[in-house]
Formats: sequence, C-alpha cells, structure tokens
Amino acid sequence: MDSYLFNLVYLKLNFSGSEAQTQITMEIEEKKSDIGLIGLAVMGENLVLNIESKGYRVSVFNRTYSVTENFLATRALGKNITGFQEIKSFVESLAKPRKVMIMVRAGRAVDEVIDALVPLLDKGDVIIDGGNSDHTDTARRVKYAESKSLLYVGAGISGGEEGALKGPSIMPGGSNEAWFIIKDIFREIAAKYDDGSPCCEWIGGGGSGHFVKMVHNGIEYGDMQLISEAYSVMKGMSNMDNESISHLFNKWNEGKLQSYLIEITANILKYRDSNGDYLIDKILDRAGQKGTGKLSVFNAMELGLPLNLISAAVFERSLSSEKDLRVKASQIFKRVPGNFAKPEPQEIHDSLYASKLISYAQGFNLLKRASEEFGWSLNLASIAAIWRNGCIIRSAFLNKISEAYSKSPDLENMLLYKYFTEEIMSSLASWSSLTAKAAIAGLSLPAFSSALNYFYSLSTETLPANLIQAQRDYFGAHTFERSDRRRGEFFHENWTGEGGETSSHTYSV
Repeated sequence: MDSYLFNLVYLKLNFSGSEAQTQITMEIEEKKSDIGLIGLAVMGENLVLNIESKGYRVSVFNRTYSVTENFLATRALGKNITGFQEIKSFVESLAKPRKVMIMVRAGRAVDEVIDALVPLLDKGDVIIDGGNSDHTDTARRVKYAESKSLLYVGAGISGGEEGALKGPSIMPGGSNEAWFIIKDIFREIAAKYDDGSPCCEWIGGGGSGHFVKMVHNGIEYGDMQLISEAYSVMKGMSNMDNESISHLFNKWNEGKLQSYLIEITANILKYRDSNGDYLIDKILDRAGQKGTGKLSVFNAMELGLPLNLISAAVFERSLSSEKDLRVKASQIFKRVPGNFAKPEPQEIHDSLYASKLISYAQGFNLLKRASEEFGWSLNLASIAAIWRNGCIIRSAFLNKISEAYSKSPDLENMLLYKYFTEEIMSSLASWSSLTAKAAIAGLSLPAFSSALNYFYSLSTETLPANLIQAQRDYFGAHTFERSDRRRGEFFHENWTGEGGETSSHTYSV
C-alpha cells in the first residue's frame, strides 16, 4: 500500500471524530505543493527548476498540455514537480495560503489567467505576475484582487534564462501583506551578492515592482546601445579586429566598467560559427525590442523628466529595423569623412563609462519622480543593491549608487554625489573629444552624444529656453516668468501691439 494511503488508514483507525479529521487534513496539506506556476516558456520553466532545487514542491500548468508533458518527461523528471491538465486540479494541489505565479505574455493573457484563477482561490491566496506587465495594469489588478479578498504581486524578474535558473534579481511589489507569504521562497531563489544578501527586496505598493523592472530595462536599452557604439568606434575609427576588441572588453571588465553586458560582449565578439567564421559579422544589423524601453520613455514623458539617452537607444533600434531604407540612403548620401585623429582606447573607455553613468542617473531620476508621484516611498539604495547580481544590468558601480542614496536619500541627481561628480569630470575631456572625432568621421553615436548633451545642459546655468518661452507667448499667449521677478509669477506681453490682454492658462505636461 502507498505510504500516504497507509497513513490515512492509520489515522482513521487510531483517532476519532474531529481529531482524526484534523490529522488527515494536516497530512493532505503536507503532500500539497508549496507554490504553483502557470506558463512554461523559457523563464517559467527555469524558475520552476530553481524553486524546486531549493527544496520546494512545485505544481505546474500550461495552456498547451503537451508543453507540460514534455517538461515533466525531460528537465523535471524525478523532481518534486507535478503537472496538471486542468487549472482546477492545479489550484487544488496547492497548500494554503496558495501562491500562484503567472509567467505568460504581458497584457490580455495575464487578465485571462487571473479571471480563470479568481473563482478557484480562497481569501488570502496570492497571485504573482512575474512577467513584464505595465505598472498601470498591475496597479489595477492589485485593486481587483484585493476586492476579491485575494493578494496580488507584480514581480519584476531580471536575469534571463540563466538568471531564472540560477538566481535572478527580483523586484516584487503590490499587496503588502503578500510579502510575508512569498518572502522566503523569493529570497531563496534570488541571486546572492558577495556578502550573501539576496537580490530581492520588497519594492512597495501598487505597480511599483513592475515600474522598477521597467526602468531597469530602460537602463538596459541604454547600456546595450552605448556598448554597441563603443564597438562601432573600434571597428570604424580604430580599425580593430574582433579579437582585439574582445580582448579590450575583457580588460575593461576587470575595472570600472565591470558588468555582465561587457562580459558577454567580449565573449560574443570572439565566438566563431560552425564554419570557423566570426558569427557577429554575419548577424543582420536589425535590433528587436519587446516594449519595456518604449514604456520607460513614455512614463518619463508623462512625469516630465528627460530620458534622452534611453530614448535615443529606443529610437535607434527602430531606425535599425529600417534596413532597406538605410541601404538606399547610404547609396544616395555617400559618406566622405573628414580627417580625424584615431581615438585612443582610453578615450573610448572614458566615454563609455561616463555615458553609462548618465544612463543610470536618468533611470534613478525617473524612479525618484515616480516614487513621489505615486506615493511609493521607493528605497533607491535598496533597488541599486538588488541590481548588483542576477540581473542584466549588474555592474561594479551599483555599489557606489547604493552608497550614494544610502548616505543621501533625497539626492536630487546621482551625478551631484561627490564620487560621480569626480568621475564625470575626469572623463569629460575624452568624452567630448571622441564625440567630436566621430562627427568628423561621419560615425553615428546617438547615445554617446545624447549623454554628453544631457550633461552639458544639466550643468548649464542659462539655457536658451527663454527664447522658446518667448516664442510660445508670442504666438500663443502662453506667458513666461521673468528673471528679474520672483519665481512663480507669470507675464504675457503684447508683442505685436495688436493682441489683447488675454493669456492662456499656465500648465506643464
């Protein structure tokens, strides 16, 4: 007889009434799974294996059951992982309070899964969306779930396939009560920093977890564009071959630029295909995107913040997709570069480093503004700390960012912290020199240039925006403030002598 059935028979024979029922219920709960996961694509499958490896029993469900069957017969074989064909039996297999993690495509698919789950769940059960949902959708779902006496978590998860399996960076937010239910599992499966601290902390309420993940991905867009531009300079201006560039990236990965993306770039550049050729030279120059970079830019615009470097990275991906148009334009506009001095490796290094600092500064400014706007009370030092390992943008200077916001939680801009001020100033000569050389050489560096111009504008006391405001008042009576009067007092001028005294309302988008 199965040992589980034997125990049930034993309990029935040796206990009477409610005592027996209580013991039987306890036994049944012990056999149930600690957590369930819906969606066995790359991230979902690897997260299941990660969770199970930490000693947890996991139930899995996928809309297409053949995917579940294949997973159970291969990577999940012999592990404490149980698959289900029906969502009802899947939910019933979970110990209370139930924890159900959704790993499906953001958007309508998430709502469809939630609609299927809600009638099957009980008060206090937790739904966790581990995808890249829009933070406004997550905020809506938190309210909906709580109206049904359920708890809801929007968890940003970064690290790709390897991170999901071995330890990602996790950014959970939503129903605050849920953190105490999911905390142990999440912190155990998360990546660990050198000091053993898990790369997972509670972010805050509403859609804060997914907003933080969105900004992470925006910074990732910026990082990738900047690295590709450094590669472009080495190829197009320094005439370096793939092995030499790979070697240089490896060298940089031992210093200030140490990061996951620099590391994998070095590996990519020296990788050869089955024919013995460098694969990088055969990959078409069309970059895809899934939308989180675009969402970062959209939210920055909504909150009235400059995110020009990340915007440049997003739009450059869009332009890269116009391959046929670019080929045609290149034939019409023949490039005749001027004479330029070949950039030194240190120039490229410093330009890349300073531009990366700008990317992170803009990202953390967006987090700060969103925290104020939505009342999230984000701990920026903690966010920098959980990005130090597991995630795609993990890098050496995140320690310094965490330190900056630990010492100065109300820091207006990361670049005003003494360490980063000195780093920017020490890189400025190389940064501006390289950007100028690239322009003369006819080489496009949109992210480097955008970063440099952001710095110049940020550090300029008087910008030409006074002329823009005068133009707005001239044609639209939009009013202006005067430098010789107190701030907040607005004026309108009858520029032509033919206008009236009526002015437009003052507002800012």
